[in-house]
Formats: sequence, structure tokens, C-alpha cells
Amino acid sequence: MKHSVLIVDDEPLARRGVFLRLQAHEDFQVIGECSNGREAVDFINAHMPDLVFLDIQMPILNGIEVIRSLKAGRQPFVIFLTAFDHYVMRAFEVHAIDYLLKPVDDARFNASLNHARRVLGAKETTTYNQRFQKVLDESVVSPKEPLRELTVRVGRQVRFVSVEDIDWIEAQGDYAEVHVGTQTHLIRESLNALENRLDTGAFLRIHRSAIVRLSRIVGLNSLPNRYWALILKNGTSLRVSRTYSDPVRKILRRRTPD
Repeated sequence: MKHSVLIVDDEPLARRGVFLRLQAHEDFQVIGECSNGREAVDFINAHMPDLVFLDIQMPILNGIEVIRSLKAGRQPFVIFLTAFDHYVMRAFEVHAIDYLLKPVDDARFNASLNHARRVLGAKETTTYNQRFQKVLDESVVSPKEPLRELTVRVGRQVRFVSVEDIDWIEAQGDYAEVHVGTQTHLIRESLNALENRLDTGAFLRIHRSAIVRLSRIVGLNSLPNRYWALILKNGTSLRVSRTYSDPVRKILRRRTPD
């Protein structure tokens, strides 16, 4: 019996690596590849693959969001792919059967695939899907701990940035540019996705393209046409859009100084 497989990763070389490794296993058949989370959701809902190799860190929708966006009864077995072990616990929040750290090791890949074989078609499949759905349902109503740090790349190094050090965050398409003092870091996560993970008591959305840490705001400037701007401790001026104007004013009125 062949098991259908979908490979999801925004890096073509990563998808190719998984595809080539699967060629040595005749009981697994790749039926598709996707380069972003939105494509993955549509493909999974339409084709219901047995197993998905799913990158966690992707633009538009990350791997965790992909699983939580699927229709009921469409959840496949998942092996998550990630370059950072910082994301491993988030993978198991949505009940992945395994995870692989990039660059993928052949022995670890084969071990993960053997585990997938044991789960696929086994008596525990129904139980797994029930547990899977329960975790997803609970995640909707159970508050998650706010994000404490971000993982960024600086050259070939991987570094961790505390959210307490962030001044503000700017949207760059499906990516986000994090401003920390004189440094900026581009991460593969949308501003909307980050907003959902940040502490709402510490960060404030002021524009569809900007989120600011409340403790960095030191003043306001009036602009023409009833617009106004926030002034940050480092001198940065950020315009507040009319959409967010009233909520921003209400929050700033009741804010207590650090």
C-alpha cells in the first residue's frame, strides 16, 4: 500500500531534498509540493494526503497556522521541518508525529519515516485524529503564553532576540522587519502572525504595517489632515493610521509610565 505525501517548504532546495530521499521508499508517493502555507491549506483540503512534510517557518502562513486552518477531518499526519529547535515545542502543540531539524540527516529522516509507517494505517490512527482535533479545539479557547523571544539569522549565526528589546516591527510583504536599537532583523513571519503571538499589553498596532512596543513611546506629534505620529525613545517617528487612531489614543491615555 502506498501512502500519499505532500511536501511544503518555501525553499526549493529543501523540497527537493525531501523528494529525493523519498524516492528510495516505494511505499510513499509524492502527490504534490507547495511553497507557502496558503497553497498547503488548499491542497490538503482538496487532496487529503496521508502524510505532510511541513516547514514551520514560512511566509503568509507558518506551519502551525496551516494545521490550525484545515477543515475538520482533513488533518493529515505531519512531520515538521525546521531550522531551529526553538520551534519544536510549537510543533508538538498541534500533535505532529515527528520533526526534522534542517539540514536533514539521512539516518534521522529514515527513522522518522519508519515512525510514520507505524502510525499510518495502524489501529491508533483514529485515536490520533481524535487527540489531534482535541488539541486544535483547545488551542482556540485556551490562552497561549505570549512570545518571549524571536529567532533571527545574523550571517551564518542563529541568535535569539528578546521581545523586551524590540522597539517596533514593520511589515515587509509576507515578512517582518524587527527593529532592535540600531539593528534590524528580517524574519519569515507576517506582521499579522506576529501580532497574534505578542503580549497585547506590551505591544500596540498603530498601522497595518507597524507594531510598537508601548514602553518605547515617549510622545506624540500632530500631522496635517488630522493625522498624528508617535515618537519613540530612539527618535523614530511613526505615523498612526486613522483605522487605529481611536484605539491607540485610548490605550495611551490609560498607560502608566515605566
